[in-house]
Amino acid sequence: MSRIGKRPIAIPAGVTVAIDGQMVTVHGPKGELSCPVHPTITARLDDGSVVIERGSETKFGRSLHGLTRSLIANMIQGVTAGFSKVLEIQGVGYRAEAQGPNLTLALGFSHPIILQTPPGIQVEVINQTRIVVSGIDKQLVGQIAAIIRSFKKPEPYKGKGIRYEGEQVRRKAGKTGV
Repeated sequence: MSRIGKRPIAIPAGVTVAIDGQMVTVHGPKGELSCPVHPTITARLDDGSVVIERGSETKFGRSLHGLTRSLIANMIQGVTAGFSKVLEIQGVGYRAEAQGPNLTLALGFSHPIILQTPPGIQVEVINQTRIVVSGIDKQLVGQIAAIIRSFKKPEPYKGKGIRYEGEQVRRKAGKTGV
């Protein structure tokens, strides 16, 4: 049995979980999230916790067991505490600016890059070189952070670009003249 899938998910105070057939809906102080559950997986409420059970012992069913438990646990954590990712911009002249729901990036191209953030995601620019992406949906926060990073990935020679906070960029030696 899946080590992750067999653990029950505790429901904290202030959070309500509703299971309607194959749809799990979590409502908390920060918002509401819902996720469909695969037909081979069963989710049920059991005195203050959510228990995930699988119907088949196939490899596919076992993999869905742990995945479904993680998705529901992330929804519960999202509506209570939320998720955030911090991005750092390194490079001379590289900067970010938040203008309402839009994020404007100057990354050394001939034009600024304007990214419209989807509803439910907040993008905050702390100083011109630190961006905080936050929201209740873990997958969407990670996706938006990855999109922002993809505009200018850190290059290995000078380390210029957008990186996650704490990310180590392996540096290469440049050309050596004789």
